[in-house]
Amino acid sequence: MDTGGDISPLLRHAVPYTLVAFRLAGLFLAAPVLSSQGVPARHKALLAMTLAGATYPIVVTRAWNPVETDLVGLIPLVLAESLIGLTVGLLASIPIMAMDMAGSVAGQTMGFGLAKVYNPEVDTDADVLGQLLMFLASGIFAAVGGLDQMFRGVLGTFDRVPIGAAGLDGHAPLEMVLGVVTSGLELALRVALPVVGICMLLMIVLGVIGKAMPAFNVMTVGFIIKLIAGVMVLALAVPAVAEASGDEVRRVMDEVSGWLSTLAGKGA
Repeated sequence: MDTGGDISPLLRHAVPYTLVAFRLAGLFLAAPVLSSQGVPARHKALLAMTLAGATYPIVVTRAWNPVETDLVGLIPLVLAESLIGLTVGLLASIPIMAMDMAGSVAGQTMGFGLAKVYNPEVDTDADVLGQLLMFLASGIFAAVGGLDQMFRGVLGTFDRVPIGAAGLDGHAPLEMVLGVVTSGLELALRVALPVVGICMLLMIVLGVIGKAMPAFNVMTVGFIIKLIAGVMVLALAVPAVAEASGDEVRRVMDEVSGWLSTLAGKGA
């Protein structure tokens, strides 16, 4: 039947589609890989809209909680939807940031403090070793299915928290966030301590040699020795580092999935 150019049927879908898009777009604000400054913002927006377009026909039939709202009333709904994706992305990024911290600590100990490079992931200067370990962790995150698990988790929330019914007031996973941050700090220490330990041992040995042989140029030779020893220790530890970071990513994503499953009663 000819509707005479009537677009009211499309307008009925404007609000729920927008809310679906913002729930998915929250991932692009903080999630590993997706939030990289190297990816243009317009590409992120296009990808979020495309994913929303693919998801919307499925979720709107069973997960739409109709609400009457105007443009001003839509703002808190958009923020609440975005917070779901943003929370998932922030939690998933903690192991990646922990690896960056481990590289920065190890790099400072080895003498890489002056070697700063631009890091597009965080849009600032970063330690060379920290950036290397962060890229390694990002690759591991993608390899173990972190991206797929994030998207599945957020998409699964539509069955538990209908569109327009999202609300995190009083339900923020603060205890889980503290646990994830603590385990991230532990991961950073586990990765950095072998390098820090060997460098400290070398400093003690070189200090003794410098006292016994005043003519020995401890500063110049010591810098080279620390650099070589630190790189060798880190290279030998790469398999263990990859395993530890992979286990941490899997554990964090399992906790995130568990938290998302608890939204069933809270969002209903």
